[in-house]
Amino acid sequence: MKYDKIFLEYIDEVINNKEFLKRKKFMHHVNESVYDHSMKVAYESYKFAKKHHLNVKNICIGAILHDFYFKPWQEDHTKKKFRELHGFVHARQALYNARKYFPHLINPMVEDIILRHMFPLNIIPPKYKESWVVTMMDKKCSLNVLKHPSEYPKYLGIKKRRTNKCLI
Repeated sequence: MKYDKIFLEYIDEVINNKEFLKRKKFMHHVNESVYDHSMKVAYESYKFAKKHHLNVKNICIGAILHDFYFKPWQEDHTKKKFRELHGFVHARQALYNARKYFPHLINPMVEDIILRHMFPLNIIPPKYKESWVVTMMDKKCSLNVLKHPSEYPKYLGIKKRRTNKCLI
């Protein structure tokens, strides 16, 4: 995909950061890395913000960092309580990482974009128009999971039972 020069200028520091680049290997949604998903959400949000005269820079930064969580959630097989599943906690993890690696890029709007993008799972709604845009673009860019019903249990936090069939 060809990206707008201004868009790339806003996110250049993030997408060239060694820690952020690790997200190219984190599977996120069906056959898509966290890096690729974040780029899609950020670019769709950027185009919308530009068209509607919103804060383009904050949207780009918040959107590119919205899923900057700790580790590949699909590889984590530890048992968790429902409210500790990825969908409920990764926004806080992403904000933690954003503050750690890019403190100079974080402001109240960027924080809100990252922290509230999982509304309504995270029950406090977004505060800014820009946060709502990223929330909606994240949902739009995630719709490809609906094409793969066999993946639904994973996204809902339901583990498939392992059966030990013994043939005698």
